[in-house]
Amino acid sequence: MSEIEAASTAGLPPEAAEDWADCVRAFLAHGRETPAHLDRVLKAAPDFALAHAVKGLFLLLLGRSELRAPATEALAGADAAAARCSQPAAARLSAVRFALASYIAGRPSVAATRLAAYLQEAPRDLLIFKLDHAIRFVLGDRRGMLGQSAPAIIAADGADPWHGYLLGCHAFALEENGHYREAEEAGRAGLDRVDDDAWGLHAVAHVFDMTGQAEHGLAWLEARRGAWQHCNNFGGHVWWHLALFHLDRGDLDAVFALYDEKIRVERTDDYRDISNAASLLSRLEIEGANVGDRWEELADLAEARVEPGCVVFADLHYLLALNGAGRREAGDRMVARLAEDAARADHDMHEVAAVAGLPCATGLAAFRCGQYGLAFEHLRAARPALSRIGGSHAQRDVFSRLTIEAGLRAGRWAETEDELRARATRRGAEDGFTARRRAAVARARAAEIAAE
Repeated sequence: MSEIEAASTAGLPPEAAEDWADCVRAFLAHGRETPAHLDRVLKAAPDFALAHAVKGLFLLLLGRSELRAPATEALAGADAAAARCSQPAAARLSAVRFALASYIAGRPSVAATRLAAYLQEAPRDLLIFKLDHAIRFVLGDRRGMLGQSAPAIIAADGADPWHGYLLGCHAFALEENGHYREAEEAGRAGLDRVDDDAWGLHAVAHVFDMTGQAEHGLAWLEARRGAWQHCNNFGGHVWWHLALFHLDRGDLDAVFALYDEKIRVERTDDYRDISNAASLLSRLEIEGANVGDRWEELADLAEARVEPGCVVFADLHYLLALNGAGRREAGDRMVARLAEDAARADHDMHEVAAVAGLPCATGLAAFRCGQYGLAFEHLRAARPALSRIGGSHAQRDVFSRLTIEAGLRAGRWAETEDELRARATRRGAEDGFTARRRAAVARARAAEIAAE
């Protein structure tokens, strides 16, 4: 247990203090046992206000509108527990409580700002750092992630047994900001310290994805399967990365096997799981693969998520599923609801809907209808602000691929080549997708000339 966690749990029953330490470590490692540890803490120490507040943030980070109510209950539980203790709130609890209230109010950006202010005074607090990192990931705030991880690394106690998790977060922040060599070094160093750091493992996988090194990515993940066996559904996301490397190499059979046996073996309605699946099926269809009836179960789940919205990143992937299954009416309702959200702008995600979500969704709807020129225009217009929807460069790349595919189908050869160049510049290298699309443009140009 770190010194900070030891101080936070002073006075708790020993079993509660031990479970709290296990909860924090599991959270840092994306472990499936995180909520079980937290539940045991709250049962053994119901007056531990920080645990209530952290539970509320955990719930909100799941990105489900129905969890706002239990998150609000967790906030009330934190306040009641703090009142029973009749002591001034510690800075740590105050920061988390304020962040939770802000997130409930629809302002995760304010939540991150408050946690960052606390971290200026306590830069070694890994729990709060990871919460801040997770919120900024939802917001697509790559600069903020690096802005927090860089000083944390400087201030860190290298002897802390959990230091490797900090290195893993720093690796991801470096990668998202295009510092690929430093990201790979930090990710590898983190795994040397804590061999269950799935986030750092996946940060290095991102480096290989962005720099077009599919063979290295395959070797990296295949040699370290044990590093994500303990994971919650984040493990499915690591399998997704492995599938992307196979896709880049053109091994579609391997991609389908991973989809059926790992990525979608548990048909959950968690938006992150649906996003993995929907974006992979979209990529497969772009490559000309027949995905069979795999869209149907995703669309059934997505149709239940049209109203109300919660996370724009999730909405766009639900729309991919609805479009893939031909659910036009539900897809139209999703676009209409994003338009309503965009007009309100009283919530962080409503602002994201206005600048990125609605333009992208409009492009996806046009693509579904075969209006490829219109799809190309809308998707290309959404690109400058697309990072605001959250997630990573690799996750958002499905929309870049659809933009390029729309350009190809619309016969916009020169502009499609411009998009291919821009994509390679954003990513840092060309990959198998780029090579295949360049070849497709060349074939189309040749056919057009031959037909004249």
